[in-house]
Amino acid sequence: MWPTGLPFLLKMEDFMKYVQPDDFDAAAALLHAEEGLSRILAGGTDVLVQLKAETVEPDLIVDLKHLPGMRDITQEDGGFRIGAAVSGAELGEHAGVKAMWPGVVEGLELIGSTQVQSRATLAGNLGTSSPSGDSVPAMFTANAVARLHGPDGPRDVAVEEIPTGPGKTSMAKGEFITSIFLPARPARSGDAYLRFIPRTEMDIAVSSAAVSLELDTDGTVSAARVAIGAVAPTVRLVTDAATALIGSTLDDVAIGKMVAAVEAACSPITDKRGTIEFRTKTAGVLAKRAAHIAYARAGGAS
Repeated sequence: MWPTGLPFLLKMEDFMKYVQPDDFDAAAALLHAEEGLSRILAGGTDVLVQLKAETVEPDLIVDLKHLPGMRDITQEDGGFRIGAAVSGAELGEHAGVKAMWPGVVEGLELIGSTQVQSRATLAGNLGTSSPSGDSVPAMFTANAVARLHGPDGPRDVAVEEIPTGPGKTSMAKGEFITSIFLPARPARSGDAYLRFIPRTEMDIAVSSAAVSLELDTDGTVSAARVAIGAVAPTVRLVTDAATALIGSTLDDVAIGKMVAAVEAACSPITDKRGTIEFRTKTAGVLAKRAAHIAYARAGGAS
């Protein structure tokens, strides 16, 4: 027999609700109506850790893994649409995505251990909005687009517009990511992502950089995008750094201007993992190295 008395009275609102909705509309309605704390379950590498550590106590968990398209990688307009529940392990085995956007795949594959790779996702890394998210800088430079679903239906948003601060995004209440679109790219183009960590593996970035380049037939850079991570409240696109590379073949002058622009765009903090000066310096070095890797992948003689 259950004990009686006020201390033992339990109500439905005392329990965490776990729901597997029938479709995206139902999921959006649940999330929009929830007045308490809610969490999405697609990969779960952040949510499950938070639950185990008891750092969050959600009132509602909405499981989306089973919904159509969430686990799919499909060709679209010459690029690839990647479902929000596609894991790093699955993406790393996809020859087409690896060939087109190696920097994006490499960034995702750096997250965690082999076990974590079976769950970690591009969408989750973006939605968590950590300044040190490894796959996010390369998604910035890839011109990636997130497809969101909310109470008003689906909408597409540039990935660079999603993070607004540590753990904060521009998504409205009830909205969630259903897929990431990586667009087609020209033949003479390449990208790369690099990070610095104190350990050899299974750590988060102290600083990071991603570069994507397009080349003319003579090897001159015709278009560029440069992004940095872990050195500002969000991953940051550095347009001045990209501009410094356009029209060059990555000569010392162009690289010097790019590094200076990257360092100027940094606004890191000092903590036990690195000082402001160290993070700023390594961001410039990583951007320089990533630019040369991207250039070589694009067919240039770097």
